[in-house]
Amino acid sequence: MTDTGTHGQRDVQYGYHRGLFPALHDWERTERSIVGFTGEEGPSGLLGLDQMGHFGPQGCDLAADAVVAGYTPVPGRSAVDLCELGSGFGGALRYTVDRLTARGVAVRRAHGVELVAEHCAVSRRISRAQGREAVTEICASATAVPLPDAALDVVLVTGSMPHFPEPGDVLREAGRLLRPGGLLVLTEEVSLTPGGREPSAAFRATHPRDVFFTTALADRLRQFARAGFTDVVRRDLTEWAAALLAERLKVVRIFRGSVAGIYGTEPADLIRDTLTAAREEYLAGRLLPALFSARRS
Repeated sequence: MTDTGTHGQRDVQYGYHRGLFPALHDWERTERSIVGFTGEEGPSGLLGLDQMGHFGPQGCDLAADAVVAGYTPVPGRSAVDLCELGSGFGGALRYTVDRLTARGVAVRRAHGVELVAEHCAVSRRISRAQGREAVTEICASATAVPLPDAALDVVLVTGSMPHFPEPGDVLREAGRLLRPGGLLVLTEEVSLTPGGREPSAAFRATHPRDVFFTTALADRLRQFARAGFTDVVRRDLTEWAAALLAERLKVVRIFRGSVAGIYGTEPADLIRDTLTAAREEYLAGRLLPALFSARRS
Protein backbone atom coordinates (compact mmCIF):
# COMPACT_ATOMS: atom_id res chain seq x y z
CA MET A 1 0.00 0.00 0.00
CA THR A 2 1.38 3.43 -0.91
CA ASP A 3 1.76 6.17 1.69
CA THR A 4 -1.17 7.97 0.09
CA GLY A 5 -3.27 4.82 0.26
CA THR A 6 -2.25 4.18 3.86
CA HIS A 7 -3.08 7.70 4.97
CA GLY A 8 -6.34 7.64 3.04
CA GLN A 9 -7.42 4.37 4.61
CA ARG A 10 -6.38 5.60 8.06
CA ASP A 11 -8.67 8.60 7.70
CA VAL A 12 -11.55 6.59 6.23
CA GLN A 13 -11.40 3.86 8.86
CA TYR A 14 -11.08 6.40 11.66
CA GLY A 15 -14.09 8.36 10.40
CA TYR A 16 -16.28 5.29 10.05
CA HIS A 17 -15.47 3.80 13.44
CA ARG A 18 -15.65 7.18 15.14
CA GLY A 19 -19.23 7.45 13.89
CA LEU A 20 -20.08 3.89 14.92
CA PHE A 21 -18.32 3.81 18.30
CA PRO A 22 -17.80 7.44 19.42
CA ALA A 23 -18.18 6.54 23.10
CA LEU A 24 -15.12 4.28 23.06
CA HIS A 25 -12.91 7.33 22.65
CA ASP A 26 -14.06 8.29 26.16
CA TRP A 27 -13.31 4.81 27.43
CA GLU A 28 -13.33 5.46 31.16
CA ARG A 29 -16.87 6.84 31.14
CA THR A 30 -18.03 4.17 28.73
CA GLU A 31 -16.56 1.39 30.85
CA ARG A 32 -18.50 2.64 33.87
CA SER A 33 -21.68 2.57 31.78
CA ILE A 34 -20.97 -0.95 30.51
CA VAL A 35 -20.27 -2.22 34.04
CA GLY A 36 -23.49 -0.60 35.19
CA PHE A 37 -25.35 -2.36 32.36
CA THR A 38 -23.78 -5.82 32.71
CA GLY A 39 -23.17 -5.81 36.46
CA GLU A 40 -19.68 -7.22 35.88
CA GLU A 41 -16.22 -5.69 35.83
CA GLY A 42 -13.32 -6.63 33.57
CA PRO A 43 -13.30 -7.89 29.98
CA SER A 44 -15.56 -10.87 30.69
CA GLY A 45 -18.35 -8.46 31.57
CA LEU A 46 -18.20 -6.43 28.38
CA LEU A 47 -20.36 -8.92 26.45
CA GLY A 48 -19.04 -7.89 23.06
CA LEU A 49 -19.52 -4.17 23.69
CA ASP A 50 -15.74 -3.69 23.53
CA GLN A 51 -15.84 -3.30 19.71
CA MET A 52 -15.50 -6.89 18.54
CA GLY A 53 -17.05 -6.69 15.09
CA HIS A 54 -20.05 -8.57 13.73
CA PHE A 55 -19.31 -11.86 15.52
CA GLY A 56 -18.57 -10.40 18.96
CA PRO A 57 -16.92 -12.58 21.61
CA GLN A 58 -18.38 -15.73 20.03
CA GLY A 59 -16.16 -15.18 17.00
CA CYS A 60 -13.16 -14.79 19.30
CA ASP A 61 -14.12 -18.08 20.93
CA LEU A 62 -13.97 -19.78 17.52
CA ALA A 63 -10.55 -18.27 16.84
CA ALA A 64 -9.22 -19.31 20.24
CA ASP A 65 -10.54 -22.84 19.78
CA ALA A 66 -8.82 -23.05 16.38
CA VAL A 67 -5.51 -21.96 17.92
CA VAL A 68 -5.82 -24.56 20.70
CA ALA A 69 -6.58 -27.26 18.13
CA GLY A 70 -3.94 -26.28 15.58
CA TYR A 71 -1.00 -24.77 17.46
CA THR A 72 2.19 -26.84 17.46
CA PRO A 73 4.39 -25.97 20.46
CA VAL A 74 8.04 -25.10 19.93
CA PRO A 75 10.34 -27.44 21.88
CA GLY A 76 11.69 -25.69 24.96
CA ARG A 77 9.18 -22.82 24.79
CA SER A 78 6.25 -22.74 27.20
CA ALA A 79 4.41 -19.67 25.88
CA VAL A 80 3.43 -18.26 22.49
CA ASP A 81 4.09 -14.93 20.82
CA LEU A 82 1.18 -13.75 18.72
CA CYS A 83 -0.33 -10.72 17.05
CA GLU A 84 -3.69 -9.61 15.76
CA LEU A 85 -3.69 -7.70 12.49
CA GLY A 86 -6.27 -4.92 12.45
CA SER A 87 -6.79 -4.95 16.22
CA GLY A 88 -8.93 -1.80 16.42
CA PHE A 89 -9.65 -0.84 20.03
CA GLY A 90 -8.12 -4.13 21.19
CA GLY A 91 -11.23 -5.77 22.61
CA ALA A 92 -10.98 -8.93 20.53
CA LEU A 93 -7.27 -9.36 21.24
CA ARG A 94 -7.63 -8.99 25.00
CA TYR A 95 -10.60 -11.36 25.06
CA THR A 96 -8.82 -13.96 22.92
CA VAL A 97 -5.69 -13.85 25.06
CA ASP A 98 -7.87 -14.58 28.09
CA ARG A 99 -9.58 -17.46 26.29
CA LEU A 100 -6.26 -18.98 25.23
CA THR A 101 -4.89 -18.71 28.75
CA ALA A 102 -8.01 -20.38 30.14
CA ARG A 103 -7.59 -23.19 27.58
CA GLY A 104 -3.98 -23.84 28.61
CA VAL A 105 -2.13 -21.86 25.91
CA ALA A 106 0.08 -19.37 27.75
CA VAL A 107 0.72 -16.09 25.90
CA ARG A 108 4.11 -14.48 26.41
CA ARG A 109 3.55 -11.47 24.18
CA ALA A 110 0.45 -10.29 22.29
CA HIS A 111 0.83 -7.50 19.74
CA GLY A 112 -2.17 -5.54 18.51
CA VAL A 113 -1.37 -4.11 15.06
CA GLU A 114 -3.67 -1.22 14.15
CA LEU A 115 -3.42 1.45 11.45
CA VAL A 116 -5.41 4.21 13.18
CA ALA A 117 -3.38 6.03 15.84
CA GLU A 118 -6.48 7.09 17.79
CA HIS A 119 -7.59 3.46 18.08
CA CYS A 120 -4.13 2.45 19.33
CA ALA A 121 -4.25 5.18 21.96
CA VAL A 122 -7.63 3.99 23.25
CA SER A 123 -6.43 0.38 23.28
CA ARG A 124 -3.33 1.34 25.27
CA ARG A 125 -5.49 3.08 27.88
CA ILE A 126 -7.72 0.04 28.24
CA SER A 127 -4.81 -2.42 28.39
CA ARG A 128 -3.05 -0.27 30.96
CA ALA A 129 -6.18 0.07 33.09
CA GLN A 130 -6.56 -3.73 33.05
CA GLY A 131 -2.91 -4.29 33.97
CA ARG A 132 -2.09 -6.18 30.77
CA GLU A 133 1.69 -6.15 30.64
CA ALA A 134 1.78 -8.84 27.93
CA VAL A 135 -0.22 -6.73 25.43
CA THR A 136 1.60 -4.26 23.18
CA GLU A 137 -0.12 -1.94 20.70
CA ILE A 138 1.73 -1.32 17.43
CA CYS A 139 0.45 1.53 15.26
CA ALA A 140 1.24 0.32 11.75
CA SER A 141 -0.26 -0.99 8.54
CA ALA A 142 -1.06 -4.70 8.51
CA THR A 143 1.04 -4.90 5.33
CA ALA A 144 4.19 -3.47 6.98
CA VAL A 145 4.47 -4.60 10.61
CA PRO A 146 7.68 -3.50 12.39
CA LEU A 147 8.51 -6.97 13.73
CA PRO A 148 11.27 -9.34 12.51
CA ASP A 149 10.76 -12.22 10.13
CA ALA A 150 9.53 -15.45 11.75
CA ALA A 151 8.97 -13.65 15.08
CA LEU A 152 5.55 -15.10 15.88
CA ASP A 153 3.89 -18.43 16.60
CA VAL A 154 0.32 -17.30 15.85
CA VAL A 155 -1.25 -14.54 13.75
CA LEU A 156 -4.92 -13.70 14.24
CA VAL A 157 -7.40 -11.67 12.19
CA THR A 158 -10.71 -11.57 14.05
CA GLY A 159 -13.13 -9.72 11.82
CA SER A 160 -10.83 -7.12 10.24
CA MET A 161 -10.43 -8.76 6.82
CA PRO A 162 -13.05 -6.51 5.17
CA HIS A 163 -11.11 -3.42 6.28
CA PHE A 164 -7.98 -4.39 4.30
CA PRO A 165 -8.03 -3.02 0.73
CA GLU A 166 -5.09 -5.31 -0.16
CA PRO A 167 -5.83 -8.56 1.68
CA GLY A 168 -3.30 -10.56 -0.33
CA ASP A 169 -0.54 -8.28 0.95
CA VAL A 170 -1.85 -8.73 4.50
CA LEU A 171 -1.65 -12.51 4.14
CA ARG A 172 1.88 -12.24 2.77
CA GLU A 173 2.84 -10.14 5.79
CA ALA A 174 1.28 -12.73 8.09
CA GLY A 175 3.42 -15.35 6.36
CA ARG A 176 6.55 -13.26 6.87
CA LEU A 177 5.81 -12.78 10.56
CA LEU A 178 5.16 -16.45 11.29
CA ARG A 179 7.86 -18.97 12.06
CA PRO A 180 7.85 -22.10 9.86
CA GLY A 181 4.90 -24.17 10.99
CA GLY A 182 3.29 -21.15 12.64
CA LEU A 183 -0.48 -20.81 12.61
CA LEU A 184 -2.76 -18.21 10.99
CA VAL A 185 -6.39 -18.07 12.13
CA LEU A 186 -8.87 -15.60 10.70
CA THR A 187 -12.60 -15.03 10.67
CA GLU A 188 -14.38 -13.83 7.55
CA GLU A 189 -17.37 -11.85 8.75
CA VAL A 190 -18.42 -9.75 5.75
CA SER A 191 -15.34 -10.07 3.51
CA LEU A 192 -15.84 -13.26 1.50
CA THR A 193 -18.12 -13.68 -1.52
CA PRO A 194 -18.98 -16.57 -3.85
CA GLY A 195 -17.77 -16.12 -7.39
CA GLY A 196 -19.86 -13.73 -9.45
CA ARG A 197 -22.10 -12.50 -6.60
CA GLU A 198 -21.68 -9.16 -4.89
CA PRO A 199 -23.37 -7.79 -1.75
CA SER A 200 -26.62 -5.92 -2.22
CA ALA A 201 -27.21 -2.17 -2.27
CA ALA A 202 -28.94 -2.51 1.11
CA PHE A 203 -25.75 -4.02 2.54
CA ARG A 204 -23.67 -1.21 1.09
CA ALA A 205 -25.87 1.36 2.83
CA THR A 206 -24.33 0.30 6.15
CA HIS A 207 -21.04 -1.15 4.83
CA PRO A 208 -19.51 1.52 2.54
CA ARG A 209 -17.22 0.34 -0.25
CA ASP A 210 -14.27 2.43 0.89
CA VAL A 211 -14.48 0.89 4.39
CA PHE A 212 -15.54 -2.71 3.64
CA PHE A 213 -13.73 -4.64 0.92
CA THR A 214 -14.77 -8.07 -0.34
CA THR A 215 -12.89 -10.91 -2.02
CA ALA A 216 -14.19 -13.93 -3.92
CA LEU A 217 -13.54 -17.28 -2.27
CA ALA A 218 -11.39 -18.56 -5.14
CA ASP A 219 -9.24 -15.43 -4.96
CA ARG A 220 -8.82 -15.80 -1.20
CA LEU A 221 -7.57 -19.36 -1.62
CA ARG A 222 -5.06 -18.17 -4.22
CA GLN A 223 -3.91 -15.46 -1.80
CA PHE A 224 -3.23 -18.07 0.88
CA ALA A 225 -1.14 -20.12 -1.58
CA ARG A 226 0.85 -17.11 -2.82
CA ALA A 227 1.60 -16.13 0.80
CA GLY A 228 3.18 -19.52 1.46
CA PHE A 229 0.42 -21.14 3.50
CA THR A 230 -0.46 -24.82 3.49
CA ASP A 231 -3.05 -26.95 5.28
CA VAL A 232 -5.68 -24.28 4.57
CA VAL A 233 -8.97 -25.25 6.18
CA ARG A 234 -12.22 -23.33 5.73
CA ARG A 235 -15.16 -23.86 8.06
CA ASP A 236 -18.45 -22.62 6.64
CA LEU A 237 -20.16 -20.51 9.32
CA THR A 238 -23.33 -19.55 7.45
CA GLU A 239 -25.83 -21.30 9.71
CA TRP A 240 -23.89 -20.41 12.86
CA ALA A 241 -23.47 -16.76 11.87
CA ALA A 242 -27.11 -16.24 10.89
CA ALA A 243 -28.23 -17.63 14.26
CA LEU A 244 -25.62 -15.59 16.14
CA LEU A 245 -26.61 -12.30 14.53
CA ALA A 246 -30.27 -13.04 15.23
CA GLU A 247 -29.37 -13.39 18.92
CA ARG A 248 -27.21 -10.27 18.94
CA LEU A 249 -30.02 -8.31 17.30
CA LYS A 250 -32.44 -9.56 19.92
CA VAL A 251 -30.17 -8.25 22.66
CA VAL A 252 -29.73 -4.89 20.91
CA ARG A 253 -33.51 -4.51 20.53
CA ILE A 254 -34.43 -5.62 24.05
CA PHE A 255 -31.79 -3.43 25.66
CA ARG A 256 -31.90 -0.62 23.11
CA GLY A 257 -32.24 2.05 25.77
CA SER A 258 -29.16 0.80 27.60
CA VAL A 259 -27.15 0.42 24.39
CA ALA A 260 -28.18 3.93 23.31
CA GLY A 261 -27.20 5.21 26.74
CA ILE A 262 -23.72 3.75 26.28
CA TYR A 263 -23.07 4.55 22.61
CA GLY A 264 -25.68 7.17 21.70
CA THR A 265 -28.97 6.87 19.80
CA GLU A 266 -27.64 7.07 16.24
CA PRO A 267 -24.76 4.60 16.81
CA ALA A 268 -27.17 2.16 18.51
CA ASP A 269 -29.42 2.28 15.45
CA LEU A 270 -26.43 1.89 13.14
CA ILE A 271 -25.23 -1.18 15.07
CA ARG A 272 -28.70 -2.70 14.66
CA ASP A 273 -28.87 -1.88 10.94
CA THR A 274 -25.33 -3.15 10.34
CA LEU A 275 -26.03 -6.54 11.93
CA THR A 276 -29.37 -6.81 10.13
CA ALA A 277 -27.82 -6.13 6.73
CA ALA A 278 -25.03 -8.65 7.27
CA ARG A 279 -27.46 -11.37 8.32
CA GLU A 280 -29.57 -10.82 5.21
CA GLU A 281 -26.47 -11.31 3.05
CA TYR A 282 -25.67 -14.59 4.81
CA LEU A 283 -29.19 -15.89 4.26
CA ALA A 284 -29.15 -14.84 0.60
CA GLY A 285 -25.77 -16.47 -0.01
CA ARG A 286 -24.11 -13.24 -1.14
CA LEU A 287 -21.58 -13.37 1.72
CA LEU A 288 -19.81 -16.45 3.02
CA PRO A 289 -19.02 -16.18 6.74
CA ALA A 290 -16.13 -18.51 7.51
CA LEU A 291 -13.32 -19.47 9.83
CA PHE A 292 -9.94 -20.15 8.19
CA SER A 293 -6.86 -21.74 9.65
CA ALA A 294 -3.60 -22.20 7.76
CA ARG A 295 -0.01 -23.14 8.49
CA ARG A 296 3.14 -21.37 7.37
CA SER A 297 5.10 -23.75 5.19
